Amino acid sequence: MATMEECRSALDKLSDNLAQADGKVRTAAGLDRSLSCHITDLDVTFTGRLVDGRIVVTDTVEGPPPEKAEIRLAMTGDDLVALVDGELNFARAWGSGRVRLEAGFRDLLRLRALL
Repeated sequence: MATMEECRSALDKLSDNLAQADGKVRTAAGLDRSLSCHITDLDVTFTGRLVDGRIVVTDTVEGPPPEKAEIRLAMTGDDLVALVDGELNFARAWGSGRVRLEAGFRDLLRLRALL
């Protein structure tokens, strides 16, 4: 099971990957939205913002997200690490229910380039 530190590191790596992206991925990641990532097996939530292609984590809270973010992710810590390391396909994980992604319709359309 991934630790909280490994999950935070994975989010930082994902942020770096998004910041270095170009084309459609960079455009999709260029949103300014509140973000939460609930790590279900650790029962901890990272909250923050997706701003200018970077994930800025502002807080870590125990349990599910205290407020409804505009983009909401939920998965196990191992799945987060595997996704960021390229070992788990996001679309398949989302389709099978291993990863939950909730957002408004317009945001989902823009985020599909990241998938």
